Formats: sequence, C-alpha cells, structure tokens
Amino acid sequence: MTQKSLTHLSITEALAGLSKKEFSAVEYTRAHIEATEQNRDLNCYITETPDIALRQAAESDARRAKGQAGLLDGVPIAIKDLFCTQGVRTTAASRILDQFVPEYESTVTSKIFAEGAVMLGKVNLDSFGMGSTTGSSAFGQTFNPWRSTTSPDVKLVPGGSSGGSSAVVAARMAPGALGTDTGGSIRQPAAFCGISGIKPTYGRCSRFGVIAYASSLDQAGVFARTVEDCALMLKSISGYDPKDSTSANKPVPDFVAGLQGGNVKRLKVGIPKEYRVEGMPQEIDESWHKGTQWLKDQGAEIVDISLPHVKYALPAYYILAPCEASSNLARYDGVRYGRRIEGKDLKETYELTRAHGFQDEVKRRIMVGTYALSAGYYDAYYVKAQKLRRLIRDDYMKAFEKCDVLLTPITPSAAFPVGQNEDDPIKMYLEDIFTISLNLAGLPGMCVPAMLNAEGLPLGLQIIGRPWDEETVLRAARGLEIAADFRALPGMLGTKMAA
Repeated sequence: MTQKSLTHLSITEALAGLSKKEFSAVEYTRAHIEATEQNRDLNCYITETPDIALRQAAESDARRAKGQAGLLDGVPIAIKDLFCTQGVRTTAASRILDQFVPEYESTVTSKIFAEGAVMLGKVNLDSFGMGSTTGSSAFGQTFNPWRSTTSPDVKLVPGGSSGGSSAVVAARMAPGALGTDTGGSIRQPAAFCGISGIKPTYGRCSRFGVIAYASSLDQAGVFARTVEDCALMLKSISGYDPKDSTSANKPVPDFVAGLQGGNVKRLKVGIPKEYRVEGMPQEIDESWHKGTQWLKDQGAEIVDISLPHVKYALPAYYILAPCEASSNLARYDGVRYGRRIEGKDLKETYELTRAHGFQDEVKRRIMVGTYALSAGYYDAYYVKAQKLRRLIRDDYMKAFEKCDVLLTPITPSAAFPVGQNEDDPIKMYLEDIFTISLNLAGLPGMCVPAMLNAEGLPLGLQIIGRPWDEETVLRAARGLEIAADFRALPGMLGTKMAA
C-alpha cells in the first residue's frame, strides 16, 4: 500500500491489515512519520520521536509474528504534552517546563504502550491545558488543517486545549491521539477538526502522571476518526489505578462489543431546552435538528428535558477551575524542577521564574483563582460555585430518569480565524458553553462530526451519558455516525489529502 492510503486507514482497518500481513507496523509507522514531516507547517508537534516510534514498531512486528499482539499493537499515536513520558521531554506547552524530562510514565501512556501502541511524539496544547484555541502555547499556535471555502487563505484555530491532538488526527499524521478534557478540551477541538473524541466519566481513567490543571475536573480521553476507534483506544486506557485516589475501582466494559452496530432503536434521547441559547447561529441549530431527526429515524425516542441550572455552569467553572489551578501550579517555583530565573533573594527568584515561565492566560487564571480563595471571598465565590456544581449534577441525574442519553451541540460556531477574540477572554471562555457542565457533573461526553457548514467547515454534535455508561454513549454515537456518513476531508492539504 502507498503512504497516502496507509495514513487514511482507520485504526480498525489498520489492525486488520497488520493481522493479514498486508503491511508491517514499521511501514505503517513510517508513513505517519513522513506525513508529519510534510505537514510541519501545522505546528502540531512539540517533540517528535521517530526513532522511538520505529523501534516500538519493530518490536510490535516481532510480537505479532509470535502471536502475542496486544489490542493496539503497531498503531502509532500522538500524545498530548500533558502526559508524563519517561525519558521524553514533557512541557505542558509552557516555558517553565520546556526542558523537563520525567523519570516516570503516566498510567494512561503505560497502559496504551502495554497494548502495543507506538509513540509518534508529544503534541501541542494550550499551556497547562488553559485555553480554547491552542494559542496560549509557548511553542506557537497550532493550525487547523481545515480551511473555509470562502476564505481559504485564512488560518483557523483547531480548538483547545487539545488542539494538537485533534489537528494531528484530522491531518492524517496519526490515526489516534491522547488528550485531556477539563472543560471541553477533547470535544471542542474534535468538533472543530471534524473527528471523533470522547471524554469518559471522571475516574474512568487514571490521572497519575498527567500534569494537573484542575484536579476535580481533568480527565484523560481519546481522539480518532471513527467511533469504533475511540472505543478501542478508550478500552486500552481505562481501569483502576491505586496511584490515583480519584480512580474508580470499576470493571472496564468491552466498549467495542457494546457498539451493537449502532442500533439505537428504543433508545431515549433527551433534548435539553436550555442548550438553545440566545443568539445561537442557525447552522448550529440546523445540525442539532438534523442529528435529532437522524436518531429518530433509526427508532430512537426523542424526549424534551430541562436542565434549569446549566446556565450557571460557565461562571461556576471559571471560579472552580482557576481556584484549583492556583493551588496546583504553586508547585512550579524553580526550586525542585523546571526553569529557574535567579533573583537577589528567594522571593524575587519565585517572582521572576513564574513571570517568565507562565503564559499570560495561565497567569490570568492563577490570579482569578487566588482572588476567589482569598479571605473574605471564599464563601462568596468558591463555596457558591461548589453548591451550583451539585445542583447542575442533580439536574442531569433527574434528566436521566427520563432518557438514556442527551444530544446537544458542542460549540457555538465552527472553527474561527487565528487571533479572533484573543483580546477578549470572556468571548473565548464562551466557546466552552456547551461542554463545561459535563466536567462539573463528571459525566461522559462524545463528539461526532455531523456536517459541513456553508463555508465547508465541520460541525460536531455531542452525546452525553450517565456516569459509567460510556457503552450507551458510544452506541448512540455510532448510530449518529452511521446516519451522518461524514467523509469530508480537510481541503487545505490539497493533493496530499486526496483519498
């Protein structure tokens, strides 16, 4: 097979080809390394690891020859640069950790390597996971491989914070990628880049070795181009971890077997009226309506539901997440590890190190969080936000008494131009309006690409499920995927992207 055709294979198709010896893991991996070299202008990778990838691929071929192949043996993946990788630089897209090389491996990457996956490298993100565009990275902006048909020369954002993970999969530089989701950081970039991505229930995947932003909200997840591929990857990274006190000791279902061919007959699908926000673009409402009709046509029952407190999710999140960030990021002081800028005394060393090492958006959130936690404001802000969080979760639990899953939009727009809204943080925060409530409630959510808008840009839909019910989320997502039959490719790569 040619390099072009190899990079267009889904993970499921690639595993079938590897099993039949139609190509080797080394050939499959080399094709993606070459695709990466051809598309470095997208700035997806912070650290490329081709030597490691080819070595792991050769080891995979040897295992397969012995009949010892794992679930993802020989599949090259990209890793968001928040996951600590032993012996490989891990930066969190920040200056303060730009030369940090961990001496240990995160549990999620350990699990996926144990299943035979191959590491292509560490991909770009918003610094410490704080952002919606991948524009706050100390290593520069990642670009979306999609271009508007009306303004093809305008570069678009890939979403964030996992923008590198979504862009690398959409651009056929990797068939799958690891990401994290604190307020929509998997689902929003997946929607902007026209691929699938799932954030599982909080506690389904270990957070050990994941550089923390907001510990009660962060959750690892996956990106791929099909729902089945996401199910495969999610199965490989899920499970209890005694090194993480928030990891749930629950059995991991066979997510792939649970897809049931995308059969959604008699599935009750909730449509929350509060997601119809004022000023919603017509194209977003149209995609939502189409998704609802697709599921109804397949035998699903559509149920109107209400989430009365979800309108408070955005302000609650932007109090709670910065509060946790101000605590988590206090460890970066230039003393134990990371970049150090010497001052005349210890206090000035702290100040200079943090001033230089943290990006502007990170500083903004640390200051907001520190203010909300300070004497006289703790009860007024933090405690109230925690109470709202509980009310939002209760709303979802009541809704799930009437339905099995919820169907909603993911983003209030398609991907927008690089630089737009950068001078207005509030507008940027509004990008997460449809995703944040799931993190507050700890629920699983998945993006499925649905259609193209009038400018030829992808729009995604979100499936939301009960806690620990990723199986039903994936099954509904598969039904949506079958109906949408989304096959469009990013046009900016020209002949390199031709099928």
